[in-house]
Amino acid sequence: MRLRLALAATALLAAAAAPLAHAGGADGLAADPADRRADFVTVDPAGLLGADGTVTLSGTYRCLDDGAGPVLVGSTLLQQDRSAGIGGTRAVCDGAVHTWTNTSVVKDPAYQPGDAVVRATLTQLVPEGPMGLPAPDFLAAEAAPVVLG
Repeated sequence: MRLRLALAATALLAAAAAPLAHAGGADGLAADPADRRADFVTVDPAGLLGADGTVTLSGTYRCLDDGAGPVLVGSTLLQQDRSAGIGGTRAVCDGAVHTWTNTSVVKDPAYQPGDAVVRATLTQLVPEGPMGLPAPDFLAAEAAPVVLG
């Protein structure tokens, strides 16, 4: 029960903090992809929308160090008054630029072709507290317009 409560609290914290983060992370500094010392995440301008409700989003990222805990690339798709998490990818933090692709089936109501917004986050899960439960540390984030097709 305590584990469920801690995981739920972590998820709520992540959802609340995600809009506050942006391209350079929660510290307010914009990341320059040419700066090889900075973590960053980008969003491709087009997303794929399958007839069965499958949504595929993609972009690039770079992270420098995953020594404190695993790093994930998450994405949220927003269209009109609808918002849904679209998958998650384990990041490789070796200082090189990598691509990410997240896919999820979203139905009832399904997304429509056209304009939308994607929020992508590069999040490290860092053990905290006496139980060592993972807490999110936002390394970088970006919100960008996309066209679903």
